[in-house]
Amino acid sequence: MSDATIAAGAEVVGVMKMETLRQRADLLDKTRAFFKQRGFLEVETPLAAAEAIPEQHIQLSTIDDGRRVLQASPEMHHKRLLCAGAGSLFEVTKSFRGYEVGRLHNPEFTILEWYQVDKGLDDAIALTEALFQTLLKAPPFRRTTYREAFGPLGIDPHTAMVEELRELALSRSPSAVEPFESDDRDEWLNVLLALCVEPTLGVEAPEVLYDYPATQASLAKTVVDGEGAEVAQRFEVYWRGMELANGYEELTDAVALRRRLEIANTQRVAAGWPVVPMPERLLSEMVDPGLPPCAGVAIGFDRIVMLATGAQSIGEVRAFAESRRV
Repeated sequence: MSDATIAAGAEVVGVMKMETLRQRADLLDKTRAFFKQRGFLEVETPLAAAEAIPEQHIQLSTIDDGRRVLQASPEMHHKRLLCAGAGSLFEVTKSFRGYEVGRLHNPEFTILEWYQVDKGLDDAIALTEALFQTLLKAPPFRRTTYREAFGPLGIDPHTAMVEELRELALSRSPSAVEPFESDDRDEWLNVLLALCVEPTLGVEAPEVLYDYPATQASLAKTVVDGEGAEVAQRFEVYWRGMELANGYEELTDAVALRRRLEIANTQRVAAGWPVVPMPERLLSEMVDPGLPPCAGVAIGFDRIVMLATGAQSIGEVRAFAESRRV
């Protein structure tokens, strides 16, 4: 096959611009240098395994006639390495989330994930800020609590009742909300977050949203804030209309984690989704030898490339956009 034929075929299946390909490679080099200069160990973990971490809102895909799950993130394997004594580590790898397709989503995507041993939430935010400054020349982070973000709506998200949240959502966007039925506070908080809060975040500089309700802790520790509400040691970073990072001061109690994962599976079943095989090896290793105190952060690397290159969709920064066949 001639070079001209290859080039023509490549254009049909959606190869990114060569300049973007080079910029992406440069960002990967800078990312690896950033973490290695700080003593992090680069690791490689399986893309598929018999077990996974159940999450309420993430669809998972399987291979081998359902015997293995394509991993939504390397978290399960990273924490097993932490239990084994690997120390602070990072990975840039592929992850998979079924049926997520759009300007900012693709079922297969590149994730950057890292864990800092003996560090907490503030350390994780500070390292994320330094990374953004290195890769994107970003201005300093702005920090906003979940309660502060909902303040302009006239409610306290930690105490508002379901009916109050429902009425507020209906008043803000009746057409978007009327078909939606739920008695779950967190579902209504998520609706209001998407409709009213997220569009205001990270407009001029990256903005850290933190102190989420404890019911949204996922795999993060919880603490009691200054106003007596139990909040999650969790943060997300927003900038220029995108959610870019999700970080936790990690829950290290295996019994509490098992309870949360069982609840996630119950919620999945209620939504008509399949049960995810529990991460039994991880849960066992969190008991003995134990998961050390740590903070973890996951970043959608493709979105970082979008910001760095000015791309408008994730397909523009992937080597092959999955749009058409030759």
